[in-house]
Amino acid sequence: MGRILAIANQKGGVGKTTTSVNLAGCLAAAEHRTLLVDCDPQSNSTSGVGLAGDHEHNTYRVLMGDCTAAEAIVQTELSCLDVLPATRDLAGAEVELVSQMARETKLRDALEAVRENYEFILLDCPPSLGLLTLNALTAADAVLIPLQCEYYALEGLSQLMGTIELVRKHLNPELELDGILLTMADSRNNLSHQVVEEAREHFGAKVYEAMIPRNVRLSEAPSHGKPIILYDISSRGAESYLALTREFLARTGETMTGAS
Repeated sequence: MGRILAIANQKGGVGKTTTSVNLAGCLAAAEHRTLLVDCDPQSNSTSGVGLAGDHEHNTYRVLMGDCTAAEAIVQTELSCLDVLPATRDLAGAEVELVSQMARETKLRDALEAVRENYEFILLDCPPSLGLLTLNALTAADAVLIPLQCEYYALEGLSQLMGTIELVRKHLNPELELDGILLTMADSRNNLSHQVVEEAREHFGAKVYEAMIPRNVRLSEAPSHGKPIILYDISSRGAESYLALTREFLARTGETMTGAS
């Protein structure tokens, strides 16, 4: 049965979608059956793997009960990577779910029917702590938090940790913190070093050794609709996400195959 990982941080621009697309791409390249679920109305994960944002069957329709997850899933050019795409209609789900019964468990219930088809299911969350993120946290086995190496990075993290604790207490007692991923790292910048030190001091071994640098090729890849390993596998960005994937798999007791 697939391990479900929510990639979440209520702050925008910290690398959630970049991490969702590229971790999913690396896992798929390593021949692990992977499903990427776009839970963000901006639908950047959808376009980031080369899919158009006009799918009739999509995350919004799944949450509303208009179609099943199996009906909405789309294949990508990576044979082991599928996507449950989002469209801008998903923005309406925050409002429409409020009046529904069991509104926090819609995504979990929808994914149950396809979970056994995948080794990993990655949920790209929107930059908020609204009902879409709450659905993702309720569905997930664990949370991966991208944390940018910038000023105020650790501020607001306590709010997210508080939300995770509430979800654990009331909705999903099995939810774990998978880890903290440091993003936008710049080895020449003293501030980056300070954030790294503070994060490791607060979260210890939960902070991944792999760090994601600022990288031009990594920034270019989404405009070409490709994960970085398909766009430029020799780039620093690709090397960093491959290192993250190896570390992620090691934490789950798996090994890296199929991709170097």
